[in-house]
Amino acid sequence: MHDRTVISISGADRVSFLQGLVTNDVTKASGGIIYTALLTPQGKFIVDFFVIGESNRLLLDVASSHAQTLGQRLMMYRLRAAVAINQTDLIVSCGTGPAPNGAFADPRHAEMGWRAYGDEDVSDNTDWDALRVAHLIPQTGIELTPETYVLEAGFEVLHGVDFKKGCFVGQEIVARMKHKTVLKKGLSRVAITGKARTGDEITAGGKPVGTLYTVCGREALAFLRYDRADGPMRAGNATLTRL
Repeated sequence: MHDRTVISISGADRVSFLQGLVTNDVTKASGGIIYTALLTPQGKFIVDFFVIGESNRLLLDVASSHAQTLGQRLMMYRLRAAVAINQTDLIVSCGTGPAPNGAFADPRHAEMGWRAYGDEDVSDNTDWDALRVAHLIPQTGIELTPETYVLEAGFEVLHGVDFKKGCFVGQEIVARMKHKTVLKKGLSRVAITGKARTGDEITAGGKPVGTLYTVCGREALAFLRYDRADGPMRAGNATLTRL
């Protein structure tokens, strides 16, 4: 499903090791699932993933395009921690219909269905782009890039950041954006009249406003400067309106 890879972290220090790195509280994954991200020290996005807490290991469900990056970062931070990091053969399945036994509800949003891990793909035919656009769910490598600050991508609403868990890589920047500033840019839904494509620059009155990302029918996800997004905008040959 969606070209995902599952990495395993085992060993006595597995929870404390990951807890000091990622944006969410890893202890909350015990017997369940959380959504989280690994950031640069400057607070920018490296990779997002799900953490599933089993009795003797943590499973990390990550986009295959970013699995090597995640593995390398974990190995870099491992130092003397008592952990073993390995890629598994588990297959990730997702759906919005009846959930198979052992599936987990997607922690980002109630409408994003379930995720399951096993030996075969039992995914259904959900239109994931339509769901993501409808519920402002960013995707690795599209809306989530090395220039992304996760609060601007909606991670707090998506239950991907815990501000009470203590330190993590990039925590100071994330906390400052949360408590000391008002977000001036971010991910938004837009209505499209005309033809536009992912990657098109968005303008208003001849000034840059942002970038168009996932397009699904007459709506899309876009990264916008809020102070310039109140009226009609242009992207390609289309007119956009913020929803």
